[in-house]
Amino acid sequence: MYVKLGNPSRKNKAETIVIHDYDTWNMDATLAHIVVPMLKQLKEAKHGAPWVDNEDVPVELRATKEEVEFNNTGEGEDEHFFDRWDYVMDEMTFAFQSKLEDWEEQFYSGKSDCWLEWDDKLKQKDRENAYSMEYGPNHTLELDTEGMKVYQDRINNGFLLFGKYYGGLWD
Repeated sequence: MYVKLGNPSRKNKAETIVIHDYDTWNMDATLAHIVVPMLKQLKEAKHGAPWVDNEDVPVELRATKEEVEFNNTGEGEDEHFFDRWDYVMDEMTFAFQSKLEDWEEQFYSGKSDCWLEWDDKLKQKDRENAYSMEYGPNHTLELDTEGMKVYQDRINNGFLLFGKYYGGLWD
């Protein structure tokens, strides 16, 4: 992919975008390469923030009923107004950054010593039961499935927040 943008201060900026077949082969990772640095830059340079719903942030960042009413007056923001947006941006960044890493590896420990045994006769009739997994004496591989699920849920939430607050990605 080749992206060339003109002077961003001009109203009618020139744009040249070339997308190759391999850019869409793994589009989620291609976009992550672009989105991660943009989110980081936006967080650092932001001059404002959109309203963030209480259900999208931890309890300690949530606005009280009085603070919501105050925010709605347009006279100012509550103490955690910008902290909520920072939290959402951090979660979006986390999700996209995870697409660029082999994050699953941190949930594996030990060593794999296993192989598949095939029953060729059974394979013709009952493909599902035509093999069995055999473990060797050095098999110590373990997987933290609970930890992996928590991590994956956080990634999924970051992508949901990206969609929900897409219109707030401005400066």
